[in-house]
Amino acid sequence: MTTTIKTPVAVPAPPNRTRGPRRRRSSVGRALWWFAVPAVAVYLLIVIVPTVQGGYMSMTDWSAFKLDATFVGFDNFVTLFQGDSGDAAFRTLFIAIITVVAQNVLGLLLAVVLNGRLRGRNVLRTIIFAPMVVSPLVVGYLFKYIFGPPNTGALNVVFKTFGLPQVDFLGNPTSALWIIILVIIWQFTGSTMIIYLAGLQGVPPELLEAASLDGASTWKKFWYVTRPLLAPAVTINLMIGLIGGLKVFDQIFAITGGGPAGSTETISTLIFKNFSQYGYYGLSAALAILLAIGVAILSLIQFAVLRRQERNS
Repeated sequence: MTTTIKTPVAVPAPPNRTRGPRRRRSSVGRALWWFAVPAVAVYLLIVIVPTVQGGYMSMTDWSAFKLDATFVGFDNFVTLFQGDSGDAAFRTLFIAIITVVAQNVLGLLLAVVLNGRLRGRNVLRTIIFAPMVVSPLVVGYLFKYIFGPPNTGALNVVFKTFGLPQVDFLGNPTSALWIIILVIIWQFTGSTMIIYLAGLQGVPPELLEAASLDGASTWKKFWYVTRPLLAPAVTINLMIGLIGGLKVFDQIFAITGGGPAGSTETISTLIFKNFSQYGYYGLSAALAILLAIGVAILSLIQFAVLRRQERNS
């Protein structure tokens, strides 16, 4: 009897079904990264490269009187701390704090009023928000005309018509500073109001109705129901207001130019004057670096505090 030995047939291995999708996902991921290259390149050229160059120039004695810049380390920063830039820094912080508080208080009050069933509320919202879309430089020149010197300023002309004494608003250090603060508040309260309006319209009506059924007053409904839900809007407004207040330049440049006698000088106006008028390029770069660092530190501290309050709310 003959025994037949069968040769085993090789069974092909099942195809690796996971390798194909992984390859496709990786290829898609690499393709998506190529779409980000133009944006990253523009960001590098416009932001990163000038920042690095500014950081280097802040450590040189580059000026209009010296063509060859020499590396001087931190001498420019020492000069700034020993000079009168401390007054400008304090004044900048003062303007930022006052304008942020006033804008948020007024913006919240206006948002609460215009969020109700008020006739013509859309027209009022538009009127209050309108100054926001105008250039700050244009607004500054407008108020410079209004609060101009005696016999020529619009307000002084009105005073003269009614036999009232003339007032040199912009020639007085105290009144000039408060006029600038008034202009900033007037222009940017509308944007603060809009953000609060968006937050108020996001409050669920069911919560307010439930609070009313429980006998809560209008103030208690606002404090215990609406206020915690407005925490994100508060964070946004405070952050935007603080950064804008620390960088204020246009209104001061148009209204007073930093005067009288430097009473309205801020960090931004000092940077401009050191660069364009005095020709101290390295010193102005050092001042700009200090301003950027200060804005970043204060913004991070404020953001951390506000986020913690949001979580607690």
